[in-house]
Amino acid sequence: MQRDPTPQVPLCSRTPQTPDNSQPSVQPEAQPALPSRRISKPPVCISADNSSDDYEDTDLFNSSVQRRKVADRDMSLQVPNNQKERVCSFYSDDELLDEDHSPPWQSEIGSQTGSFCLPHTGRLSTPIKEDSSQHSTVIKMGWLDKNPPQGALYYQRRWVKLEVDYLRYFDNEKEVYSKGFISTVFITNVSSVGELKFEVATNNRTFIFRAESEAERNEWVTVLRDCTGGRQSQSTMNAGSSLAPDSQGYLELRGLRSKLYTVVASDKVFLYKNIDDFRIGVGITSIDMNVGNVKDSDRRSFDLTTPYRIFSFIAESEQTREQWVKAMRNAIGEALSNSEVVERIWAEPSNSLCADCSAPNPDWAAINLCVVICKRCAGEHRGLGPSISKVRSLKMDKKVWTEELIQVFLGLGNERVNTFWAANVPPSEALSPSSCSEDRRRFITNKYRQGKYRKYHPLYGNQRELNNALCINVQCSDLLETLSLIFCGADVNCSTGMASCPFPESLASAHFQPLQAELIRHNLNTELPQLQVEGGMDLEHYQPPPSVSYNGFLFKTASMGRAVTERKVKEEFSRRWCTLNDGTFSYYESDKNANPNGTLKASEIVCLAVDAPEKHGFDFTFELYSESERIYLFGTDDPDSHKEWVKCIAKSFIPATAEPLLRLSFERVGRLKCKDGLNLQKSKVGWFALVGSTLHVYLEDSKGEEIHLRKLNELSIQQDNEVLVLVEKGRTLYIEGERKLDFAGWCVAIQAAAGSGGDTLSQQQLTDTDIPVVVLSCIDYITQCGLTSEGIYRKSGVNSRVTALCDRFRRDARSLRLKEGEHQVDDVSNTLKRFFRELEEGLFTSEDARNWLSTTAILDENEKISQYKVLLDRLPRVNKATLQALINHLYCVQRFSELNQMNLHNLAIVFGPTLFQTDGKDYTAGRAIEDLIQHYTLIFEVDEQQLNKQLEEIKAIIQMREKLNTKFPIHQRTERDGHFICTVYLEELKDTAEQHVKIPGSMTAIELAYEVLDRRNIPVKDKDYWSCWEVCEKEEMERPLHYQERVLPILHSVGNESHLLIKKQPAMDAMIIYLATKVDVSKHGMMKFREERSILGLGLPTGNFHDRFFILNITSLRMYKDVRSHRPEREWVVKNLKIYLGIKKKLRPPTCWGLTVVYDSKKQEKPERHQWYLCCETQSEMREWYATFLSIQYDGNLWPQDGIQHNRVSHALPDTRHGNVSLIPLRGSENEMRNSVAAFSQDVLALFRDVR
Repeated sequence: MQRDPTPQVPLCSRTPQTPDNSQPSVQPEAQPALPSRRISKPPVCISADNSSDDYEDTDLFNSSVQRRKVADRDMSLQVPNNQKERVCSFYSDDELLDEDHSPPWQSEIGSQTGSFCLPHTGRLSTPIKEDSSQHSTVIKMGWLDKNPPQGALYYQRRWVKLEVDYLRYFDNEKEVYSKGFISTVFITNVSSVGELKFEVATNNRTFIFRAESEAERNEWVTVLRDCTGGRQSQSTMNAGSSLAPDSQGYLELRGLRSKLYTVVASDKVFLYKNIDDFRIGVGITSIDMNVGNVKDSDRRSFDLTTPYRIFSFIAESEQTREQWVKAMRNAIGEALSNSEVVERIWAEPSNSLCADCSAPNPDWAAINLCVVICKRCAGEHRGLGPSISKVRSLKMDKKVWTEELIQVFLGLGNERVNTFWAANVPPSEALSPSSCSEDRRRFITNKYRQGKYRKYHPLYGNQRELNNALCINVQCSDLLETLSLIFCGADVNCSTGMASCPFPESLASAHFQPLQAELIRHNLNTELPQLQVEGGMDLEHYQPPPSVSYNGFLFKTASMGRAVTERKVKEEFSRRWCTLNDGTFSYYESDKNANPNGTLKASEIVCLAVDAPEKHGFDFTFELYSESERIYLFGTDDPDSHKEWVKCIAKSFIPATAEPLLRLSFERVGRLKCKDGLNLQKSKVGWFALVGSTLHVYLEDSKGEEIHLRKLNELSIQQDNEVLVLVEKGRTLYIEGERKLDFAGWCVAIQAAAGSGGDTLSQQQLTDTDIPVVVLSCIDYITQCGLTSEGIYRKSGVNSRVTALCDRFRRDARSLRLKEGEHQVDDVSNTLKRFFRELEEGLFTSEDARNWLSTTAILDENEKISQYKVLLDRLPRVNKATLQALINHLYCVQRFSELNQMNLHNLAIVFGPTLFQTDGKDYTAGRAIEDLIQHYTLIFEVDEQQLNKQLEEIKAIIQMREKLNTKFPIHQRTERDGHFICTVYLEELKDTAEQHVKIPGSMTAIELAYEVLDRRNIPVKDKDYWSCWEVCEKEEMERPLHYQERVLPILHSVGNESHLLIKKQPAMDAMIIYLATKVDVSKHGMMKFREERSILGLGLPTGNFHDRFFILNITSLRMYKDVRSHRPEREWVVKNLKIYLGIKKKLRPPTCWGLTVVYDSKKQEKPERHQWYLCCETQSEMREWYATFLSIQYDGNLWPQDGIQHNRVSHALPDTRHGNVSLIPLRGSENEMRNSVAAFSQDVLALFRDVR
């Protein structure tokens, strides 16, 4: 790569010329003007034809290419064009890319073949004004005929666009990248020549254009003369300014024989034929880097990717490749930045030096502190947290910089602001541009967090007077006084005493002081400096309680800057003598040392976390979190010592207002900021303690309260992991992340505490009525979708899906939403039954279960009901609420037994053994459940009016679903419907490997695979990707079914030549690794293509394999004749393709690494099916194409992330017996059912004696 081989390149600077000057002035060392920053237009590429009018040299890209006419563009170096209609560059490019419909004037303009000249302002008004200063100004555009070089007789039709800095010409108006451009700096003369023609002359070349009319020709000549004849440049850079290219030199563009001279300057990349063309300002095209991305390819190659094409460059060496990549990435950063704001801010001279270290050209700011700072100081400001310093970029955060905020910074300036912030800085503590990070951190903390150097306001310490002074001052324009009042303690949310303007911000707006309102707005939640002085502000929540003392030996690890996730063994701890005196925790090498190894003030401790026993090498450990984002881990094997240290340390930093927290056996205690639903304007400081699943909270000026985390309606982390949202009934609490380290620990602990904590009812996630969320979710789903399902609760679900549902409910029941179509009724009903069967202590508790069962023997119904009531009142609160909800649900189910065939007796047989967790050897448990359902209204003292209302609502739901099913019929499956018995082979197509499997309609490929493996008792190891394959012997191809793909539709669609084969997928691991390292989901490259064709009448295949260029993206697969073609020969929707491995040998594929592609269109009126073949050069290349196809078709989900253990399936037929009690047939009267049970109970074999 060459660095500065030529003088600096002037941007938009030109020597004024007179329009009629026939003797052009000589500019021997002039450099081309780089175009002003512009967003690219829709796709087009550089033409490689030798007849191109771009250059006189006919060997620009390929010397073997002969001249051809304009219409012949098959050899164009182009990328597929987005076929969407676009208007010719009147909109800004952002508008073009975002617009879904054609602009309103497209129909008028697009049909004309002439050109269009913009008003004298050089730009049409656009709806989007953002960053308009950066767009290239188009002065005139239109169709012209251009004479190619070397005096050819024919003209080429070009779309010509005149901008302030460049005259560009394109193949058509939709192209993004020009065929050539001429810098207007180097145009020396424009004159009319001959009929309808005019010439544009530079020092070295003359370009001839021809218009369609004389008026059009004259208009072009006039506009070009105005642009080049002495008018000042209108580019984004001032006329006469110069800019040296960041990098320049020759690069090879992949696919071309010759190298191109490439220039990286500011936010653009320019391509020239050679260095001479670069010096005379005649180039090929420019690439705007605001839409670019640079990726390394191989040793010397790298790709510059834009939405419109990929430029693949080859450098001379790896070292120069790295230099080019760095230069282009810097250009991307420059393109995405904006200099308008920073230049305006620097207009105030003092803002051109950092407010903290005086470094020149600072391009960051703390918008609430009103200081402009350099990048290094900005990093330390971020460490203070957004509640103290809100750091924003002057170049990249343009949306933040409103006109009012800019005026605030211009009105104050760093010099004036520092008369407040830095009024008392000792020379020994002042920063310089070369100061180290540690010095910067100390100085900036003292300056802004503690306010150590500020100039104290005369009213400091008098809160009432400060507030009054603020309300008075915001009505005038003195911004510095307002800043001083705010950061000396005035409350920006104080009451003004006026109903129309209740707060200082509204008061400032009412008195037409928008700058005062802007300053207040950015400090509504700012944490004030905390320097402790006599008579200071009200900082009670930061003051420690009376000091405590304690000492002893502890074991300590090195302090850490990130969360402790791994287990620390004893060898990582060091024995230290620790003391806690006068609010300072110190640790020493030994009890004989006088100087501590380290100290930690109690006021710096923000959180104390008590670890679970034996989490680390020592049995008992605790963690201290400090303000400076460090974690200190201490341990001991003595439980009493551990308990005393935790108690004393907590007492040293917990204020007296939150002293009740010290009496709790907390797992974590500390300080956090939060907001509640009543006041979101200002954050409150709160003290929090986590005890089990209860969060104890003490906020400012409020009594303590408890939040039951398992009863939350919602728990989420929002705003880039900086706010923890707790939603309970009637209230929302927002906990803010003041410091990342301790806040992350709180989030993990609260989320864990809010989840299910065990297998008892009270440890589940509960609703506000004390019913487990899992129970209520299943009941609600079945009520909505399953009350009419025949045999509900009797039929078995798919074991694997039931297990998965149970696991998801166990992890976080609150986040799981059961949805019709996604979850099956029988799976949900079995999940509910399994939950109760596996419940620790049971629903009726182990103590009273026998009493419930013995109550069934009472003959007097009234006495029996009274005894049930007594037992019900003895149940724990959660058990009682859950039992009532379940019995209410079962009561409703049996009320609709004419639809679901589950009457009172059938439900009792199913739920008796389940709820009492018995083996079902007798009907006692069933009798108890039958009594509860039958006497539900009496035992639970239910309001019958409310119950009837509930039943009416259920009837309405059933009627609504019947209407929907009538309008949109759904096939109702029976127990035997949808099953298909087929032959599946294991690993090879042999008789000995056959397995006959019954395939239900819901069975997936992975379920079938493990069904067969389970039958053959084949163990599955890690990384064994067993799959179900569709193998077609006739076509000599096969494909692994996706693990979620339903098997039954495949069986119905394949012919007699196809089979299902269970075998491993050896390439799956390599494909997963490839996709994990792949940045872009799309893929492109060359493959050999052959289409399935037949000789008419004979049915014999014909055709050969041909090289084609393919582009695969998330929507389509496109095929091009070659890499330079811009129009695809064929295009297919990816979702409609089936990709098989292998190609028939009789087709004579050129390689053995082939894919067979089957295309099935989804058109109902005319379905189509095509088959064609692709060949790759290597096995790895074929694997990459295949992996990309699958990744796009299945949204990146090639294989379950948690492995295959959750996908094992058991499709055993439902057992018709529960213990020794037979299930009653679904059909028949209740008397018949009871008689059957009675007969069975008297004589177990009676039911089988009448079998003939």
